Amino acid sequence: MNRRWLTRAVRSLAEGAEVQQFLDLGAGLPTRDPLHIVAQECGRREVKVVYVDNDPLCVAHGRAMLERNENTHYLPGDLTDAAATLDNAGRYLNLQQPVAVLLGAVLHHLGDDEDPAGVVSRYIDLLPAGSYVAITHYCDPGPGHPELHELARQLERAHVEEEFGSGRYRSRDDIRGLFGSLDLVDPGLTPLDEWWPQGPPIRAKACEEQLILGGLGRKPRFGLARIGGSDRLSRGPHLLSPTTRQFPERAASWDHSRKPR
Repeated sequence: MNRRWLTRAVRSLAEGAEVQQFLDLGAGLPTRDPLHIVAQECGRREVKVVYVDNDPLCVAHGRAMLERNENTHYLPGDLTDAAATLDNAGRYLNLQQPVAVLLGAVLHHLGDDEDPAGVVSRYIDLLPAGSYVAITHYCDPGPGHPELHELARQLERAHVEEEFGSGRYRSRDDIRGLFGSLDLVDPGLTPLDEWWPQGPPIRAKACEEQLILGGLGRKPRFGLARIGGSDRLSRGPHLLSPTTRQFPERAASWDHSRKPR
């Protein structure tokens, strides 16, 4: 689910917004449908993609797979250190031009003491105007939705105690706060399958699928159309729905379901 959302976001950015540079933080292990292939097919072959992870095994596997792709690189790094990460990525990306930073299913692995909003804010401060930040995050809808709230509590305990050792389910307001000063791109912060869906739903949404939200924020610059007086940007000419083109499935990708950094 997170992978499908990231693919739609990257397609939109590469094709509709003509973003030419992507920085994928907490990229994880190779699996299928790699984001650099999506970006380079939707945009141009010279689209540059940098993957970052703190796991040496991920870095080694990633570098081996990317050995013949001169526009895609896999770097070691701690995503919580924005200055060092961008300095390292700047060897391959032009940080004077817009960059799309991808934070897919990683920030919920940061505890409150690690200040995930502050981490994102430091990237925002260092990125040029016109850059984007894509975030997906586990969500706890709160006591107003008792069944989903209880499920979120149970899943958080399972993640922390049994599976990853981390995995915070934060409120919608807390997740919205991660975008800081960024303008949310239409349709805003939504369940993943509601963000420019590729067709009508073919089945009822599972409860767990309602507990992860995704959104795309843009660092403002002049001349952007807004939706009324809200902090959401209209799609307008700046961003196309990912349903405007279809692309074949690929045999390799990156797994964002693991713990980041």
